[in-house]
Amino acid sequence: MRRLLAAALALVATLAGLLAALVAVPVGYVELACRPQGAAVPYAAILPPEHHRPEGRTLLTYPEWHIVHAYADYAAVIRTDDPHDYGYVAGIAGFWGSLCDLSRASGPHGGFPGAFKSTVYTIGVSFTVELLAKAAYEETLGRIAVAIRGADRAPLDDLSATQAAAYAAFLRQVPWYRWDFATDAAALDAAATDTFRDTERRAALGAEYGIKAAYAQVIGAAVAVMPPDALRLRMIVRGLDATTLSGLPEVTVIRTRPEGVEIDTPRYAALTMLLQQMAAEGGDFVEIAGNDDILMTVTTDAEEAEGALSSMTRQGSRDRRHLILLPVTALAQRLRDMDGTNVTLEHIHDY
Repeated sequence: MRRLLAAALALVATLAGLLAALVAVPVGYVELACRPQGAAVPYAAILPPEHHRPEGRTLLTYPEWHIVHAYADYAAVIRTDDPHDYGYVAGIAGFWGSLCDLSRASGPHGGFPGAFKSTVYTIGVSFTVELLAKAAYEETLGRIAVAIRGADRAPLDDLSATQAAAYAAFLRQVPWYRWDFATDAAALDAAATDTFRDTERRAALGAEYGIKAAYAQVIGAAVAVMPPDALRLRMIVRGLDATTLSGLPEVTVIRTRPEGVEIDTPRYAALTMLLQQMAAEGGDFVEIAGNDDILMTVTTDAEEAEGALSSMTRQGSRDRRHLILLPVTALAQRLRDMDGTNVTLEHIHDY
């Protein structure tokens, strides 16, 4: 028994070492092969320094959003298909591949600072481990459970797809650790039938939700003692008067400047909708958070897009995502030019 236990522990240690080496490979690749290219380009900001955010963040916020998009893609796949039909390795590769492209492009925008690296690498490694673990289960035991189930979906197949879609939508504006995983687990218990597939889904997803709930408590406690990131930012808009701008949701007019109207707005997904609305109403953007360049993602069935730094196929859809870096002053017209085309705005990345 002692020899058997020792062998089991040695196997676990070996697997853990292999996993650690595996997730370290993309970090090493980004560090060595994806270094920022080009020198910083100076820009004389209009807004005062206290309202500036580092321009490089418009590029380096995307990797975290890639995870949001990956959850949305996963939800789209399992809405009609099964979890093993999602490309877990492709989801991981999309994260590290886009990070490499953005790191290379970050040189003129402040590079890839060490403070950003620790955060981006941490979420990247966590995402990689999560998807590898999920793939290992769904491609083995999960696939067997589907074979036993047959062609007809079980109630928890549909419920888990609904939960995945709701979670992906939640992540567009709120950090993941605030999601109520316990409620999802309870919903599985309430809706489960006595079929084999429901029993398996209830156990597998219940365990996943339990682990995430425990991890969320740890992250939430750690974040609670850290200074919160700003939820709002300043920008300068022209083409719209102060009265029109003050009538937009959550927008506060600060002052009228020679260059345009200075306003205070929310960030994240709410900002994307506001920028799109202001552009549609004839507004143009002069400066955002003290910066003159900004990143956005669009989706289209075209293989390439003008100004794209990185492109990838979206799972669960028949189109591609393009990461486009452009001047702030060109953003509004680019948004207006999308009207009536097959190009759809997905997200505008602030700083």
